[in-house]
Amino acid sequence: MSEVTPETIYQRLGGESALRALVQCFYRYMNEWPEAGTVRGLHGADLSGAESKLFQFLSGWLGGPDLYWEEFGHPRLRMRHLPFPIGTHERDQWLLCMNKALEENVADTELRILLERFFAKTAEHLTNRPG
Repeated sequence: MSEVTPETIYQRLGGESALRALVQCFYRYMNEWPEAGTVRGLHGADLSGAESKLFQFLSGWLGGPDLYWEEFGHPRLRMRHLPFPIGTHERDQWLLCMNKALEENVADTELRILLERFFAKTAEHLTNRPG
């Protein structure tokens, strides 16, 4: 008799291709929207490295392959973000882009709400400056 394993968020999302589409959409909004200008300014001119790292991190975080861990080790999210001034303004801009990307890419309302909460909690944890 085989053991049934629960479906991961990564699988519910649609796996690698769906996650890539979500991350690409997120960075497209960050790059194009003037209202995300401050958080966009925290990144280099070329977003491809940040896009790759976010995809790798989210893959493992959501229950898929641990790509980030395999290449960089423990994510240490807070420590890796401390050099960047992340206040509530930057947090909100990041969430604006991510929530729009989720809206565009995740049809499953229950999953989208779960991911919105997941990202909001993490973005709050990474806030390291007032305002």
